[in-house]
Amino acid sequence: MASQMISSVFSRALVSSTRSTLSQGRACQLRRVVCRYSTTAAAEEPITPPVKVKYTQLLINGKFVDSASGKKFKTNDPRTGNVIAEVAEGDVEDINRAVAAARKAFDEGPWPKMTAYQRSQILLKFADLLDQHTDEIAALETWDNGKPYEQAAKIELPMCARIMRYYAGWADKIHGLTMPADGPHHVQTLHEPIGVAGQIIPWNFPLLMFVWKIGPALACGNSVVMKTAEQTPLTALYAAKLLHEAGLPDGVLNVVSGYGPTAGAALASHMDVDKLAFTGSTETGKLVLEMAAKSNLKSVTLELGGKSPFIVCKDADIDKAVELAHFALFFNQGQCCCAGSRTYVHESVYNEFVEKAKARAIKRVVGDPFRKDIEQGPQIDSEQFEKVMQYIRSGIESGAKLETGGEQLGSKGFYIQPTVFSNVNEDMLIAKDEIFGPVQSILKFKDLGEVVRRANASPYGLAAGVFTQDIDTANTLARALRVGTVWVNCFDVFDAGIPFGGYKMSGQGREKGIYSLMNYLQVKAVVTPLKDPAWL
Repeated sequence: MASQMISSVFSRALVSSTRSTLSQGRACQLRRVVCRYSTTAAAEEPITPPVKVKYTQLLINGKFVDSASGKKFKTNDPRTGNVIAEVAEGDVEDINRAVAAARKAFDEGPWPKMTAYQRSQILLKFADLLDQHTDEIAALETWDNGKPYEQAAKIELPMCARIMRYYAGWADKIHGLTMPADGPHHVQTLHEPIGVAGQIIPWNFPLLMFVWKIGPALACGNSVVMKTAEQTPLTALYAAKLLHEAGLPDGVLNVVSGYGPTAGAALASHMDVDKLAFTGSTETGKLVLEMAAKSNLKSVTLELGGKSPFIVCKDADIDKAVELAHFALFFNQGQCCCAGSRTYVHESVYNEFVEKAKARAIKRVVGDPFRKDIEQGPQIDSEQFEKVMQYIRSGIESGAKLETGGEQLGSKGFYIQPTVFSNVNEDMLIAKDEIFGPVQSILKFKDLGEVVRRANASPYGLAAGVFTQDIDTANTLARALRVGTVWVNCFDVFDAGIPFGGYKMSGQGREKGIYSLMNYLQVKAVVTPLKDPAWL
């Protein structure tokens, strides 16, 4: 099942400006809990990554170029905070150059004029190149992002190649319809590429989000300008180079590394971008939607934040439920938009669940993500580290019981102890806000009606997990929960054909599967008179 499990998402909420001051009693509680926790794994010297950084410039019109301003920014190793490389910093002028290249490639270049089969062959060759370079790309992803190498190499890279093959298969199967008319007319619809697609991806799954975005866009015949997250620019540049090696024409895919307020805003508000796809925080998503509306009313899809409930019913196998709930929250350092971050447990099994969840968190292996059998690496950077620590302090101050964890692990990098809170209620920030870190909040419920009301009370609606042995309970919860994905007795199962997206403030539109194709197509009706109505 591990090969199917990969979580998605994205840069998240800004660090809260509110800081809690620990009371002396709470501070003592924190010290008593964390003293049980070993820091050995994270204290070891970092392994030298088995990869070299090859590409640090912008990719515009098929060539690696410096930014117009000549500026660069540093991308850092989350294991140590040390600089990995200096990367060209794209700005407004670079976005303009990239959009111009994409526009020319779409209007004049060969990509949309190729046969769909020819496009599919290039995408298939790219998937093959991903397979051939898995070790190098996975090492680069781990170095720049901090996720475990085995996760990147054995789960995420194969999924990336699978997704590209999926969309390569769709390229020559996109077609319109014919329909009857009331008069002597032949009526058909054409599904045509939308044009220049602007895409903004996050830092938590850099390469996976790269293929989620470019797969459907390129299969439909569009050209793309992609803005990568400033924390993790390296793997998208590497993969884009491979895509050109596969035969992608110049200008069809342009990659600009840079910051949201400059490069991201320029892309979202550009008058010559026809469609925008954004993955990131709900707060930033609102700004992106506003900029798109104020510019040229470009079509927008958004995959945003989440605070997903994971519901453990009274009939659950507790040992299995504990392990699955642990995975649902702690996977990818908790940096998943769909993480099961509100663990609702029936009152009849609550105490047993809490004790076992605590024991499982204590056993979690945290350390250098290049080491074998590491389950959890560092958070992405100092900003995200401090944000998570603020939420932990908030949970303690608000009266939740800290069962384990709660502090930095080791003295280097941005490692956080796996943290478990019990006695949590919905009024606490740790139960309301998207923490985006390794912090599990366990809440108690009495019956299905109550847990449905509480789960749906969140402004988010991205995903949910249901753990039960009763099919009627599973069906009731699956239909009652207002979310885009419900996983029953599983979590984070992401097949290429399964759509992903949210209700409410978790976004609009869907990623993956057939549903994502319509994000990148226009529908045109063509009506032609019939000379001889007898043939109707």
